[in-house]
Amino acid sequence: MSIKAALAMMGVLSVVSFTASAAQSINSEQAQGMHSIGVITVSGINSAPSDINEQLNSKADAMGARAYEITEDYMNGNYHATAVVYK
Repeated sequence: MSIKAALAMMGVLSVVSFTASAAQSINSEQAQGMHSIGVITVSGINSAPSDINEQLNSKADAMGARAYEITEDYMNGNYHATAVVYK
C-alpha cells in the first residue's frame, strides 16, 4: 500500500472515528468548488502513515481548515507530505 493510499485511508477513518480533529483528508474530486486557504507540509524521519496524517490534521486545524488534499508524498528514509488546505 502506498503512503498516499494509507494517508487517504486514515483520512476516511478519522471521519468515522470520534476525534477532536475537524479537518479531514479529501481527494481532488471532493476539493472541487472548495476555497483553498494555503498549503501545509510535514516531514521527518521514520514515521507511520497515521502519524503523518495526524501532523497534517493538526496543521490544517491550526489554520481553521475543514479539509486538506494531499498533493505530494514520499518516503525515502525520510517522509514528506504536502497538502492544499481548504475552508
